[in-house]
Amino acid sequence: MNHYQTTFSISTRGKDFHRITREVQGMVAESRIKTGLCTIFVRHTSASLVIQENADPDVLVDLSNFFAQLVPESGRYVHSTEGPDDMPAHIRSALTKTSEQIPISQGRLVLGTWQGIYLWEHRQRSHQREIVVHISGN
Repeated sequence: MNHYQTTFSISTRGKDFHRITREVQGMVAESRIKTGLCTIFVRHTSASLVIQENADPDVLVDLSNFFAQLVPESGRYVHSTEGPDDMPAHIRSALTKTSEQIPISQGRLVLGTWQGIYLWEHRQRSHQREIVVHISGN
């Protein structure tokens, strides 16, 4: 079994979804692994990774609106040192995921037709986020 690991950074524009499918697929191609598994991990506690609809942007709007209601920034949180959006961002990250695993077949990610990989920034202001990609297989 072969392994390939790399890290890349993404500059977010504040609270939003940032599609990273193309970047991750490029890393799979670079790895030259034809059959295996791709693990993606975001090294932060106030952002997450999701595999979600990539055709209709209303899905992402509805997800954002749902999480805004579920975890409001106006809540009474003990942790507030980094601003009123920080603790809600930690909760949103805990409710979603900081990693995803996607099978690889014929040197390509095995995503469904309408699936895309997104970094979900939960903070209001822009951040530099680091993502680790580990690919294993043959």
